[in-house]
Amino acid sequence: MRSFNRGALDLRPVILTPGVNRYAEGSVQVEFGHTKVLVTCSVEDRVPPHLMGKGSGWVTAEYGMLPRSTHTRSNREAAKGKQAGRTMEIQRLIGRSLRAAVDLTTLGVRTLTLDCDVIQADGGTRTASITGAYVALSLALRALHKQGSLSKLPKLTPLAAVSVGVVNGEVRVDLDYEEDSSAEVDLNLVATEDGRIVEVQGTAEHKLFERKTLDAMLDGGMAAIRQLAAAQAKVLG
Repeated sequence: MRSFNRGALDLRPVILTPGVNRYAEGSVQVEFGHTKVLVTCSVEDRVPPHLMGKGSGWVTAEYGMLPRSTHTRSNREAAKGKQAGRTMEIQRLIGRSLRAAVDLTTLGVRTLTLDCDVIQADGGTRTASITGAYVALSLALRALHKQGSLSKLPKLTPLAAVSVGVVNGEVRVDLDYEEDSSAEVDLNLVATEDGRIVEVQGTAEHKLFERKTLDAMLDGGMAAIRQLAAAQAKVLG
């Protein structure tokens, strides 16, 4: 029996709570079952050096896990003086994913930073972060348009992310920590609502897998993406 008494291709309960930070231009708390992530979107009127003079904006992300987001306390990476490789890989993934959702030339000369802080981790923190970051980005752009900083609201391509895996020979969607730690195949899918793929991260953890298994994983993941996009749309109105 899976957590929350769900079937193999069912998501955990998904909750998106917008407006949880009064200061950020856009914010949301995203919950995939017991995984909880706070996402804020902040706006600065500057761009990285490689975009100066090009009239384009930028979208980037930072990711981190709070010290007691897991079963035992871990030290803050700031106290260690550097970020872990996993942290850098995840925040780059989040940034790439959200840049795929918007035409950067419509943002003006400004940077939108998505801060994803994991409050509680039970698997799927990167996919929850991306799903929530889309909502926070949308809210931030609406705020800029409402205050007149953007004359036209940029068009966004709805996208979300979900984990998929093979556990005990069965394709399962939205793995919790227990499933993820024992999965034979582990895959993260970022895709648009209409089925276009942004990124696929897939690895055979314990044994090789066949092409038909990959196809089944992508099919299950895409169906879950459509459900997540519907949840995002409901929150955004």
